[in-house]
Amino acid sequence: MSKKIFVNLPVADLPKAKSFYEAIGAVNNPQFSDNTAACMVVSDSIYVMLLTHPKWATFTQKPIVDAHAASEVMLCLSADDRTAVDNMVAAASAHGGKADVTPLLDLGFMYGRSFEDLDGHIWEIMWMDMEEASKVMG
Repeated sequence: MSKKIFVNLPVADLPKAKSFYEAIGAVNNPQFSDNTAACMVVSDSIYVMLLTHPKWATFTQKPIVDAHAASEVMLCLSADDRTAVDNMVAAASAHGGKADVTPLLDLGFMYGRSFEDLDGHIWEIMWMDMEEASKVMG
């Protein structure tokens, strides 16, 4: 069986967070969504579980980090090309996210940008030409 990843993120406003993730290309799976959680499908193997703060508290007693003020985690998604990187960051920005919160990376064979979602979670979007990368990186 292939591995899947379920990224669980606490969110302050579930409907707004769900709309944000739909705007950047994720699709809601209603089978695993309710008024406390939304399962957002990024790909066949990547799922983002958006959890209300009360729902999050059922999983851990640790306090929720204010990701706008403190570093929590940085998530990275691959993209098909440079345009896809730019398009996702533009969509995030247009829907309330903050674009380019980490330095832009442009090595020719590798290109990456980032954004914060509505709750301050940082996502990096990266494209890499694997053929060129193997020449440069050996």
